[in-house]
Amino acid sequence: MHCFARLQFKKNKVRDHESDSELEDEGSGDREIILRQSLASVLVHFLQSGPQGRVTRVCLRTLRILSRDKKVLDRLLTDSALITLARLAGFSQAPVPGEDLSDQADPFEDVVKALSDLESNGQEEDEACPENEDEGADANAVSTERRRRSSIFRALTRGKRDTRASLVEDEDEEEEERKGADKWEEEQNKEAVKILCNVIYNSAWAQERAAELSLLSGLTEKLAKESQSASPPSGQYYELRLIFLLTALRPELRNQLKQEGGVAVLTAVLERCVSVQWKEQYEVLLDPAAAPVSVEDSLRAQEALKILFNITYSTHTQEPGEEDAALYRRLAAVLRHCLMVHCEGEEDTDELKGHTVNLLSALPLNCLDVLLCVPLRPDSEQIDGVNMDCVHALLEFLEKRLEMGQKVKERLTPVLNLLTECSRAHRGTRRYLRQQILPPLRDASVRPEQGTTVKSRLVRLMTHLDTELKHCAADLLFVLCKENVSRFVKYTGYGNAAGLLATRGLLGGQRSKGSPSSGTQYSSDSDSDTDEYRQVKGRINPVTGSVEEEQPDPMEGMTEDEKEEEACRLVSLINKLSKDNMIQPMGLDAQGQLTPLTGLRDLSVEEEGSEEEDTDDLENVE
Repeated sequence: MHCFARLQFKKNKVRDHESDSELEDEGSGDREIILRQSLASVLVHFLQSGPQGRVTRVCLRTLRILSRDKKVLDRLLTDSALITLARLAGFSQAPVPGEDLSDQADPFEDVVKALSDLESNGQEEDEACPENEDEGADANAVSTERRRRSSIFRALTRGKRDTRASLVEDEDEEEEERKGADKWEEEQNKEAVKILCNVIYNSAWAQERAAELSLLSGLTEKLAKESQSASPPSGQYYELRLIFLLTALRPELRNQLKQEGGVAVLTAVLERCVSVQWKEQYEVLLDPAAAPVSVEDSLRAQEALKILFNITYSTHTQEPGEEDAALYRRLAAVLRHCLMVHCEGEEDTDELKGHTVNLLSALPLNCLDVLLCVPLRPDSEQIDGVNMDCVHALLEFLEKRLEMGQKVKERLTPVLNLLTECSRAHRGTRRYLRQQILPPLRDASVRPEQGTTVKSRLVRLMTHLDTELKHCAADLLFVLCKENVSRFVKYTGYGNAAGLLATRGLLGGQRSKGSPSSGTQYSSDSDSDTDEYRQVKGRINPVTGSVEEEQPDPMEGMTEDEKEEEACRLVSLINKLSKDNMIQPMGLDAQGQLTPLTGLRDLSVEEEGSEEEDTDDLENVE
């Protein structure tokens, strides 16, 4: 008991100590926030004065670290701060509002002065203060100037995390000093764009002000100039990232970028990233011996693809004009090249193809004909003389995504929709995919959803919990079956197909009349059965889609009276479950939709009544 009391006392003691520590941490945290906010204001004000050289880059790096903290963002959300950063990033020449620095009183003049002298005096004074503290000198004896500057230098000292993150930069400091002026400017632009990315991402107000200040127009102009230069600057990835954030977070900027020629500019950027060489108007020269796309180029290409998706996703259902159609066809030809190339890393290749598929699914369908209008090569996949290399690449991409098993909906929905629409629009594509995904049935002993083939994986998705995903998988298989219900049930089983059939009102087995949205009409060729399938066709369970072992007859040995009694008992049980609302008996109406049996009875009574009225009218006429 005594030991327990001592242990409980220790626990309480520790808890009290932690509470005091939390209060101290909260107080120090508030002071730290104030220091960071003041430092951000000082740095922005100092950058507006037009400093040159290394001190500018140091200030920008410090601001980049501060911009990660949402509590400090308020000091970076003013128009003057945003325009200052845009000017340092090299895509804005707008004057800074209230830029008359000579007439403004600077409340942080001493801090700015200390910041200017940081490189020359910081190290000596930072070392001088600890020496005074170690010697135990009286604090009142230390001069006000030294204490003030010492606190400034401590505020500017990097934390452990920032120090670890910048070890390489510090070690290469001497080498950086030897770089040319152009390289320094690129580094400065890159740091300024990084800060803007952090600010735009974390603040809705900054997004609104960026739209008002026309930062997107400046970025587009800079991208257009860079696409014509000999070599793209190293900071272009962050410029693309900033454009992506602006178009993703501000819908009105998508139309603005599109109207300002953003599709053509970004297509040029994408061509450069994947080293496009044109052979014909819409044909890109594919060199099998070409070097893989570098990591930097693949990252820039992914950002360009994401921006293009943002500004073109609404064009899928539109009929483009002649000029826009030519632009989209050129883009589709570049996207075909993106599907065929490889990157240095396998993950980069997968990401590049994923964003390519997303963009292809957003383009107008009638502009995707360039994907197939490519001459055949000796090793090309083809059907009826049409090049199917691009379709084969999409099929391989689908198969790889099916094997991943993570983020299934996000990864699979775009490629499934793309293949479905292409199969509806092009007979050769549908025939090729059907040969690859739905080959003639031979082994009917295995259920359609069992196995590792593309077909079995797609059939498993037809019963997925996510409604959109399961309909996407079912739609693809349904189109490959020419939207023929009996053929669809043959390859998937009635149990797996019931969801799609119920949605389309086809549970009665009637044939679909093509896609209502596209007006597709399929040819009337028949689906020939293999000899192996014909031998077991009569023993296939249509619900499971496979041959099952023969089960013993449960009514074997029962007399006719016993069978009738058992049937009555089952009817009684079903009736009880229905009255208790445990089940609801359903039937099919004239449109093939599931309807409660009570509604069908009421409908039949009304129809009989209308028929009797018609008969009476005829008799009266006679």
